[in-house]
Amino acid sequence: MQTVSRLDMLRTAVADLRRGGARLALVPTMGALHEGHLTLVREAKKRAERVVVSIFVNPTQFGPNEDLDAYPRVLDEDQRLLEAEGVDLLWAPTVSEMYPEGFASSISVRAVSMHFCGEARPGHFDGVATVVCKLFNQVLPDFAFFGEKDWQQLAVIRQMARDLNLGAPQPEAIFGVPTVREADGLAMSSRNRYLTPEQRAAAASLPRAMRHAIARIEGGEIAAPALDELKHTLGAAGFHQVDYAGLADAASLAPVDQVAGRPVRLLVAARIGGTRLIDNMPLAAPQS
Repeated sequence: MQTVSRLDMLRTAVADLRRGGARLALVPTMGALHEGHLTLVREAKKRAERVVVSIFVNPTQFGPNEDLDAYPRVLDEDQRLLEAEGVDLLWAPTVSEMYPEGFASSISVRAVSMHFCGEARPGHFDGVATVVCKLFNQVLPDFAFFGEKDWQQLAVIRQMARDLNLGAPQPEAIFGVPTVREADGLAMSSRNRYLTPEQRAAAASLPRAMRHAIARIEGGEIAAPALDELKHTLGAAGFHQVDYAGLADAASLAPVDQVAGRPVRLLVAARIGGTRLIDNMPLAAPQS
């Protein structure tokens, strides 16, 4: 596996990988890789002959007093994992390479970014859309792969690709991969590294409470009481703040209060200790 950190080297390496007509997939990450990321790599290898993984802790998607400085950076460990998966190229740029002096552009994707994490983390999705657009333009992949754990992020990226008429990848070639979970149901996340053993045990209440709320709603109950119980359960388990817990149209991310013949997801963000965890799950239509 080749690792490059300069844009000129990246373009040369990508051109080499494409020789012979090979298709190329991109898996954008912020590093601190876990089984969820590696699952994305394996899915990418099913579609493309060559796979590029990017590792970049993007400062423009972190707000004031968020965990930019504390975000885990373990490049040597990540390189070993990617080599074991047969990744062809690792793109690991510096901040100055991605945002050189005088950089002054930003992409804002409205509508899908208005609620949930967009409301709780102002400016976050502008940073996401901008850096992902840059990565797409740098690598020009045939396919791109993202985890469905960040469901709203995936919606923002797809909307951005459609709105800007991106050709590499085509919007329909931006794939979401189902969330990979620990044995107790907690969604895998690089931020899980922050949790103490006690917090980690308590964090498993998040997916359990979500599944319980979904069962109530799918059974025909009104959503609001089920979501109130979810919040109460998380508070009792040790979560000190619930940023949001709500239903959303799966495509538009518009908040909804019922499931009515359309794909709907339950989205939750909650804080335990100094760690903010997010998760989402689909809902089926209520039983008649």
